Amino acid sequence: MPKDTLGEFEALVLLAALRLGPDAYGLSIAEEISRTAERPTGRASVYVTLRRLEAKGLITTEHEAAAVAPSGKPRRFVRVTPQAVALVQRSRRALQRMWAGLEDVLEESR
Repeated sequence: MPKDTLGEFEALVLLAALRLGPDAYGLSIAEEISRTAERPTGRASVYVTLRRLEAKGLITTEHEAAAVAPSGKPRRFVRVTPQAVALVQRSRRALQRMWAGLEDVLEESR
């Protein structure tokens, strides 16, 4: 997928990371998506997506030894880049334009 577009799950991961702020790491992101989007989410899919987002330059990650998970492994915290925020905003506007005017069509299909 090109660097200037987001897949649905990539968008969910970025949005969860933005919601969590400095507390964003793999497990917390998976839990946020499951809770807020009501979409069961496995950690593995989040970690794969985080690697892809990092390769695209949309996030940075950093190990913080002071914040050790119960497993004893240091957590890898996620920071969303300004480029990613701009991309999320463009994606949101595009989706809003696509949804506009569909209220009647969607009501009919109920």
